[in-house]
Amino acid sequence: MSVLRSIVRGVGSYLPAHIMTNADLTKKVATTDDWIVQRTGIRERRIAATGEMTSDLGLAAAKAALANAGMGADAIDLIVLATSTPDQTFPATAVTIQAELGITRGAAFDMQAVCSGFVFALATADQFLRSGDFRCALVIGAETFSRIIDWNDRGTCVLFGDGAGAVVLEAATQPGTREDRGVLITRLRSDGRHRAKLYVDGGPSSTGTVGHLRMEGREVFRHAVGMITDVIEDAFAATGYNAGDIDWFVPHQANRRIILGSAHKLGIADDKIVVTVDRHGNTSAASIPLALAEATSDGRIKPGNLVLLEAMGGGFTWGSALVRW
Repeated sequence: MSVLRSIVRGVGSYLPAHIMTNADLTKKVATTDDWIVQRTGIRERRIAATGEMTSDLGLAAAKAALANAGMGADAIDLIVLATSTPDQTFPATAVTIQAELGITRGAAFDMQAVCSGFVFALATADQFLRSGDFRCALVIGAETFSRIIDWNDRGTCVLFGDGAGAVVLEAATQPGTREDRGVLITRLRSDGRHRAKLYVDGGPSSTGTVGHLRMEGREVFRHAVGMITDVIEDAFAATGYNAGDIDWFVPHQANRRIILGSAHKLGIADDKIVVTVDRHGNTSAASIPLALAEATSDGRIKPGNLVLLEAMGGGFTWGSALVRW
């Protein structure tokens, strides 16, 4: 029986021009390049310029994705933006991007699931497209985490960077088998008992300030691999696929040790992993679409490939998606 699937038509990205290296960070806090690389795999990250907002990054990535898809903005009737660093408390940063693209129909809204945001946004857009309510969606991950970092806290300031990535999804009829193109399955989880392990110490209804990111690094690391493998194994069980079937593993780029630990536990070979954390740092909801854009532009991800996505973020939230390119 034929079904509607959300097929990826295009991918795009944007990185701010300014590169902050580990050497630059040694001038701000007591750290070393060796310490950062050994614990995280990060060598550099991008930092948004003064006056460069999350909507600017997201807009540039959206335009790149539309160009890659060969589509005009008038084809889009849904925008889901994953971000934890919006331009303003409200309105949603997605509507700013919508307006800048000249789109006056459909819907646009933000989604907040921190580093899992892109997977949550992808799953949400997929549900809307498969329901028939919308036809073509922009799913964007965009962050300016440099604005909520405490640059005196060496445990967090070395980890994060700014950037944006986007995909164009279009509803299309497929045969209804696991060989279909498009989003095959998504799995989402959250557990608020862990919210104090990774959070921002400010907000409109608490302190009336933006606040800074705070993290219990050891605790996050301790939970990460188990939670990630849980939702991936669930996706495998639901589809009948296994690690050997995966062409490319595109994880959230938080920490190289977490990426490799998850892949090894699942039995995914190193040469199937897309890694950008060394050059981008942790860009939260932007990390997966940034990695997708790189791996499609350089020819690694090809039509027909089975691509596995996963992420874990504050909350805790975590999720996975299997996508046939």
